Amino acid sequence: MLVYLGKFDLWNSLDDAIPMVENINIIGGIAGGILIGLAASFLLAGIGRIAGISGIVGGLLATCAKNEITWRGLFVIGLVSGAIIYRLISGNLPIQMQASGWQLLFAGLLVGIGTNLGAGCTSGHGICGIASCSKRSITATITFIFVAILTVFIMRHVFE
Repeated sequence: MLVYLGKFDLWNSLDDAIPMVENINIIGGIAGGILIGLAASFLLAGIGRIAGISGIVGGLLATCAKNEITWRGLFVIGLVSGAIIYRLISGNLPIQMQASGWQLLFAGLLVGIGTNLGAGCTSGHGICGIASCSKRSITATITFIFVAILTVFIMRHVFE
């Protein structure tokens, strides 16, 4: 199947455009998904809060109430320490950057704007919102996924 990219007059075979993924860690993915689900469930059951990372971090930076700072700070420490513990156990943390520094800064700015416009992030809408059958969260998550696919396609095939 061929894709025409409009005015760029560039034809690419989808078979060549989508590389095969090798060395997939299915157990790691399942374990990570279970841990994310448990963390979101414990946060909701324990203190009645949604595990939306942008809201947690934003509230940590903006709030002055000690009880708010405590749980938000512990949650963020838990996120970071998860990667540290994985590194200590496995001996490595395989991270391969796919973008330059300016692209990451620009992407971070766009994510911040998007979480503000969408009233939440992928973790809040995608994990907690879908689990509670929120139509708004389902719509937001579909939008996140569509925009992510479109962005990757444009960055890899139009601006290469």
